[in-house]
This record gives sequence, C-alpha cells and structure tokens, in this order.
Amino acid sequence: MGLSKTLNEPGHCAACRLQGGVDSIGTARELARKFLLEAEPAMADGAVDDVLLAVSELVTNAVRYAPGPCTLEVTVDERQVRIGVTDASRVMPVLKPPQYNGSGGLGLHMLRSLAGDVETRLHGGGKTVCVRLARAGARP
Repeated sequence: MGLSKTLNEPGHCAACRLQGGVDSIGTARELARKFLLEAEPAMADGAVDDVLLAVSELVTNAVRYAPGPCTLEVTVDERQVRIGVTDASRVMPVLKPPQYNGSGGLGLHMLRSLAGDVETRLHGGGKTVCVRLARAGARP
C-alpha cells in the first residue's frame, strides 16, 4: 500500500486509503515521510517532524473515533503542507480538557499548537479533518 501521487500545479498531492486499524497510524507516518522527503525544495527536518506528528494525530483520531477505513491526503506547495484525513463518521471532533493519564484529550490541542486551526468539513460520506502547517526552509 503506498501513496498515490498526483502532480498538481502549484503543489504536489499524495493520497492513501488506510484500513483504519491501529497499524494505519504507522503506515500513514511512513508513507507521508517518504512523500515529504521527495518534496522540492527539500523541507527542513523540523518541519517534516511537525507534519508527521500531525499525520499521527489525525489518523489516530480517525482510528479511535471513526472505526473503518480512512483516507490520508497530503498536499505540499511552496508555502504550506495541508494534511487531511477523511473517515466515514459525521461526528465532529470535540476539544476536551487534556488528560495526562493516557486517556486522551491531547490530540486537538496538539494540532492547534502545530497548525493554529483545525478544519472539519462534513460531506455525504462522513467528514474530513485537516490542518495546514507552514512550510519551513530547505534542509541544510
């Protein structure tokens, strides 16, 4: 299973359908990492790490709260990286008080810290949750 790539002007886009199980989280991170490492100009390591953290959080939320397949989409252009995860649930994400005992509540706070805004769009087949992260300069 890999990211299907489409070259869009002005950016590059990759999408991958995931099974929705716990293994989907690591698979999404690895596929996104490979895609980002091919980005031109190259992205700074810290920017790639931030995107991978966002990918992990978005896919984790889909796996946890919307069991079943989901789709990861990553779009890179000269200014930003957009990460979207589509799942079959129409239940909107809810910002909860953080729980530091491992029971959850940190994901949306972390996404807001990384990206500022977390956008959720409902559609006939469920919802898409996406964030946009600023693209940092080139790797040394």
